[in-house]
Amino acid sequence: MPRVKQRTTDLLERGVASAVAVLAEDGAAGFTTRTIALRAEASVPAIYEVFGDKAGLIREVFFYGFRSLAIDLSTITSTDDPVEDLWQTCQAFRRFIVTNPALAQVMFSRPFADFDPTAEDARAGVEVSKIFVRHCRRAVEAGQLAGDPTDLAHLFFAFAEGLATAEAAGRLGVSQRSVDRRWRLGLSALMDGLSAV
Repeated sequence: MPRVKQRTTDLLERGVASAVAVLAEDGAAGFTTRTIALRAEASVPAIYEVFGDKAGLIREVFFYGFRSLAIDLSTITSTDDPVEDLWQTCQAFRRFIVTNPALAQVMFSRPFADFDPTAEDARAGVEVSKIFVRHCRRAVEAGQLAGDPTDLAHLFFAFAEGLATAEAAGRLGVSQRSVDRRWRLGLSALMDGLSAV
């Protein structure tokens, strides 16, 4: 099969898609520029030309992860029950991490020495944060939760990310029933503790 023409405008997209696929199949250990270039039907120099270096490639995967997560979370439609909407947002976050554990590691755990996100890179998560803040603000305005919406959003984000990471690693239980029960227990306790009632 002939290689796709090098240095085309779609190499960035092919490179990121290939990198995400390699992560999903082989984890961080299998994430090499050569493997990604082969999968993208490109040369290693072409990958370096587009991404700069391995850190640049990882950075694009990092950004891709947060864009994808924001899209997933934005599908939660607002209802007349802001706390239920927040619950559903946490569950959508959970599904994203459990479905994409290697991608989530790049986003939250820093598995590569080659890439340490700068403060500017960290802004990739702003849209995700805004979604959590919006749901928390609605819950506070409805009198269902008490506190500063931004503070609450950070708590729910950290809770969901931590529990989902534990679930993806198999540390939250051996049966789906027990994992679901622990999620309900933890999320209910957090919501009850922050309740305005």
